[in-house]
Amino acid sequence: MSAAAAAVWLGTVVTILSRSHADRNVYPSAGVLFVHVLEREYFKGEFPPYPKSGDASNDPITFNTNLMGYPDRPGWLRYIQRTPHSDGVLYGSPMAEHVGKPTVIEITAYNRRTFETARHNLVINIMATEEFPLPFQAEFYIKNMNVEEMLASEVLGDFLGAVKNVWQPERLNAINITSALDRGGRVPLPINDLKEGVYVMVGADVPFSSCLREVESPHNQLRCSQEMEPVISCDKKFRAQFHIDWCKISLVDINKVVPVYVTRPEPGTGILPEFGEYDPPSESMKTRDYFSDFLVTLAVPSAVALVLFFVLGYTMCCRREGVIQLVHHSSIQKSSKELRSMSKNREISWPLSTLPVFNPVSGEVVPPIHPDSYETTSMPLMQTQTNLQNQITIPQQRPSGDNYVMSTFRRLEVNGIPEERKVAEALNL
Repeated sequence: MSAAAAAVWLGTVVTILSRSHADRNVYPSAGVLFVHVLEREYFKGEFPPYPKSGDASNDPITFNTNLMGYPDRPGWLRYIQRTPHSDGVLYGSPMAEHVGKPTVIEITAYNRRTFETARHNLVINIMATEEFPLPFQAEFYIKNMNVEEMLASEVLGDFLGAVKNVWQPERLNAINITSALDRGGRVPLPINDLKEGVYVMVGADVPFSSCLREVESPHNQLRCSQEMEPVISCDKKFRAQFHIDWCKISLVDINKVVPVYVTRPEPGTGILPEFGEYDPPSESMKTRDYFSDFLVTLAVPSAVALVLFFVLGYTMCCRREGVIQLVHHSSIQKSSKELRSMSKNREISWPLSTLPVFNPVSGEVVPPIHPDSYETTSMPLMQTQTNLQNQITIPQQRPSGDNYVMSTFRRLEVNGIPEERKVAEALNL
């Protein structure tokens, strides 16, 4: 084997070994808060550095955690990572039923710049403790904290120190931490540095102090019902760093709580019982003919529709009431059509009421009063006797002599009759 090939092989082996981690073992206690930080610095060395030498490596890294052989984590274990540039945190409170059962958590780190992955296992060995469970448990709601902030060791230590000052127990442990969002809280608006809020449960071995009992007084209960802050004497010991909602504090003495036993069915083996071999239907089965069903499905609605059609046709065309309705409808339709055509075209023939009028005296057909140049929309449909300018007034009494002749000439001049006809008519008269 050449030196170059040996160097390549050695580099490959070193790379594989560097990417495979030995299982990390942790030993939390039952009934005590367990916190494990997934540090990004721990995985940065496994990913290739930046192309340019000297650049600080700050790759975005996210984590995926699951129970080995399952797609999710155990019910008591939670995970949070706020941004790809922050560390991830596994936290939870194991119970006594998990004691003696090693829990293997697969942790996969994803480099969002190079899309490479690194994986190792976290083995959680839950240990039993004589202090579990602590009989007196108090749950505080802290309004100005998020979960990842409260899980920091120094912040959690400061809170436990403040609780110890107002409670004075011999043993004090953090039992569990829960985000307010998991309790039905709302996501805060991104203004004024608002926080989600967090519930912190602590346990102690001595009864609750008088300060913690102040929230149960009738005066403070009334203030809480009116959405006012209760008056708590020891609030100033928390106010400097932690804003506690004392109306949401919960004090539980598990010695006075009646245990509730829930009977659960024993899980089976996951194998179905034996029912014998599968017996499929034989191939000699007769096929069903659906043609008759198809005809019935179409024939019945068609027959009903045909009967209704004949009944309606007989009612509308053969009976007097139907014929009258048809004629009435036809007349309305024709009238509407005529009005529409008249409104669209102004050059159509004049209605009968605007045609030339017959003069009953002279026997002439008198033209209508409106010429073609008039605005047709302003013309009345019915002409009255007063509107006829060429109308000849019928004499009530016939005059005699020259007066009659002169009056006749005057009437003829007014009517515009030619001069020859004037003479002829005067002589005849």
